[in-house]
Amino acid sequence: MTDEHFIAGFEDCSLAAETFDHRAHVRMAYLYLCRYPILEAVERFSSALARFATAKGKPGRYHETVTWAFLFLIRERLVRAGGNQTWEKFAESNPDLMSWDKSILKHYYRDDTLRSDLAKRIFLLPDRLGL
Repeated sequence: MTDEHFIAGFEDCSLAAETFDHRAHVRMAYLYLCRYPILEAVERFSSALARFATAKGKPGRYHETVTWAFLFLIRERLVRAGGNQTWEKFAESNPDLMSWDKSILKHYYRDDTLRSDLAKRIFLLPDRLGL
């Protein structure tokens, strides 16, 4: 699927929910960050993701801390790489961002923080000791 079709399917909510796994979330965030300045990407992606979750019957699924943290991590990696990586090269170079089961966020957040209602509603700063 081309990037344009992928984005269009996400934004109009026609993309099948079962195809939108963690790696697809990261790819979509990557695409937004390649197209928009960071603050605009955060706003656009967050709104589209919440709308997509609602359209797929899971309105409570959107998690602001997870969404924003991944956007900022992806942005940092893009900048450090010079900002001109293809999706395939980016994914290959950042395997730690591609796994949900072994989420990189566990390095930054306590589990109970990420499970909290507050973290779902607003972006919380990392709270792991030693940062």
